[in-house]
Amino acid sequence: MADHPPPDAKTGHGTKRGGKSGKVADFRYKRPSRAEARDSERRAAKPRDLRRPPPKAPAPTDNVQPIDGANGARRQAYAALDLGTNNCRLLIARPSGEDFTVIDAFSRVVRLGEGLAASGRLSDEAMERTMAALHVCAEKLKRRNVRLARSVATEACRRAANGAKFIERVKRETGIMLDIISAQEEARLAVLGCHVLLAEGEGPAIIFDIGGGSTELVLVESGGPVPRILDWMSVPWGVVSLTDSVASKEDSEEDRIERYREMRRIVTRSFAPFARRIGEMAKSDAPIRLLGTSGTVTTLASLHLELPQYDRRAVDGLILPSQSMRDISARLSRMSAPERRQLPCIGDDRANLVIAGCAILESILDIWPAEQLGVADRGIREGILRSLIAADAEGDRSRAALQRMREQDV
Repeated sequence: MADHPPPDAKTGHGTKRGGKSGKVADFRYKRPSRAEARDSERRAAKPRDLRRPPPKAPAPTDNVQPIDGANGARRQAYAALDLGTNNCRLLIARPSGEDFTVIDAFSRVVRLGEGLAASGRLSDEAMERTMAALHVCAEKLKRRNVRLARSVATEACRRAANGAKFIERVKRETGIMLDIISAQEEARLAVLGCHVLLAEGEGPAIIFDIGGGSTELVLVESGGPVPRILDWMSVPWGVVSLTDSVASKEDSEEDRIERYREMRRIVTRSFAPFARRIGEMAKSDAPIRLLGTSGTVTTLASLHLELPQYDRRAVDGLILPSQSMRDISARLSRMSAPERRQLPCIGDDRANLVIAGCAILESILDIWPAEQLGVADRGIREGILRSLIAADAEGDRSRAALQRMREQDV
């Protein structure tokens, strides 16, 4: 938890109300060509009418890993790896004007934080599952012409007593240098990665990220290419940590409803300080806006659309009634795990975790009662890519200017 905004990427200090946030380039997705699509495992979806010129970006303070053999050609790729409590995700992209084109992607449920709430440690089984996924990522990084990469680990590695040792093992066995980022940095990257999907409007908005081990809430104010961060909070409740902390009660519908209520009580208590700080803003006469990035919101959006299978192009950028999300959450909370597994877009992986996600989402809607909810299938990885590409482009411009000065001197 925190009482101050995340640090500005340039200065390292909190961004105060009325001040300027760190400038970052605002790259957009661009649909890849047919040739690139054949080489990709997943295509990037093109957002709706979100074109804005990017501002000049400073060099970040991120822990960036140069890839051996890369040269300065602009057609080279950049990579972002996000190792969360539940998932391991990799995105590789090339700059394309104001956009970036995704040329390769990888995502696998690894359940790294499974059992962490009880033991305080990453289990051997969870680490082995994660290592298998990271070896796949390492192979992709070698195969693609990656210029710069940044790999981050979040709540599970932050909390685990053996988190640092696991990071050392990953570097030794795969060559991937994972950076255990703070909750502040996690919130900043999530905002940077998805804010382009925030609905137009006046006044403050909340962008949230329901992860596996934590949830970040960020109060932002629109204006300029990047929203200004006014306040934020991170709580140690995500879909994995909350599921593991509240005993499973699946014997009857009444048991399931009571378990859901207990989850809601826990999360509401954790959100209370943030709720008090933003209380007056939530009563604004202007429509308040809400944008969520997580597996929870994309899964519930898929159920709202009644999709037979998940379709990123249909979900990313969708704006839907918040009441629909509450109705779906209430329905899921009454269903048994086998019943949830039969639903499209949930399956075995999310059947148990989705209930905790619903409890967190409803608690967010309680403190920020927006009539509509924006859905983003993008976040930390996209934020990393934008930072890397913008900073590298700025570095290229600086080097070119220096070279011209030298030539003039000659």
